[in-house]
Amino acid sequence: MADNVAVEHKSSIVDSAKEEITESFHDDDSSSSSDSDVKHNAKKDFPVPPNRNKAQTVSWKEKPVHTLLGGGDVADLLLWRNKKKSASVLGFATLIWSLFEMIEYHLLSLLCHILIIVLGVQFLWSNTLNFIYKCPQFPQVALKEDTVLEVASLLRLEINNALEVLRETASGKDLKEFLAVIAGLWIVSIAGSCCSLLTLVYTCFVLLHTVPLLYERHRDKADEFFEKAGAELKKQCEGLQEKVLSRVPSIASKDKKIA
Repeated sequence: MADNVAVEHKSSIVDSAKEEITESFHDDDSSSSSDSDVKHNAKKDFPVPPNRNKAQTVSWKEKPVHTLLGGGDVADLLLWRNKKKSASVLGFATLIWSLFEMIEYHLLSLLCHILIIVLGVQFLWSNTLNFIYKCPQFPQVALKEDTVLEVASLLRLEINNALEVLRETASGKDLKEFLAVIAGLWIVSIAGSCCSLLTLVYTCFVLLHTVPLLYERHRDKADEFFEKAGAELKKQCEGLQEKVLSRVPSIASKDKKIA
């Protein structure tokens, strides 16, 4: 009898253990399924954002004109953001051009007259006015060494960049760029033979103060015109390359064979 009771007790313990194990497995399955459902629903509700690290290439046509001009005070000046400042700069340039071109004033005479006025004002300020009014001392004007070094460094960088552009253009890698530079220099040479250097610089200055503003206001029409002009120029360059430049390697190869 005792043995039967012990066997029954062991079997009851084994059955209870089996039930606990099966319940634990069911709980794990239900929890894992619920977690997967939650994650799936979360993905549906909150989609994964696209990768933002990919470089987004933006063409120059989509950029504003202010950004294309480099931004800052120069772009504000050329786009007439401050009309008084832009008008004063353009008016000063017009005055200088009028003095040298229309009145035929000379640079050396202008410098001497400016120095005469400055020296006269300083003399009156230092000797005459101090007896009547208690005027402060005449301000000292001097160039700082850091400013001169910064200007020299900037000029050096710009000249080196221009020389590098000319070297890349002359290397013959881009026929379109080469022909554009040659055409630009040819147009400048014609303009230089028709007018003086000061007039040419003043004309470019006026164009810089008018063309960007007009382009910003009529950008759609200008882009359409530039696209047509670029397509026509590309067609002409391809025709020139097929007719003329494609024959150069064949001539060189014939010379080698003859040699």
